[in-house]
Amino acid sequence: MASMDSSNEFIKGYQERFEKKMKENEIDLLEHWKAQLDKIASMRPESIASVQIQIKKTADMMANRIKILKKD
Repeated sequence: MASMDSSNEFIKGYQERFEKKMKENEIDLLEHWKAQLDKIASMRPESIASVQIQIKKTADMMANRIKILKKD
């Protein structure tokens, strides 16, 4: 019975660490892309075209990152 309790405690602890790490990774990811969008938002563009170019560059960066992650 003690073995079962220690196994459950180990699993619970491991799951908590895993969830904490996943949350940290998600926060890092969101902070990165928020910074990219903040950079676009703070621009003083001369035209809509320049904003569209920046948005396209950011979208391309995101697509590239997704492609890299899907390879793994």
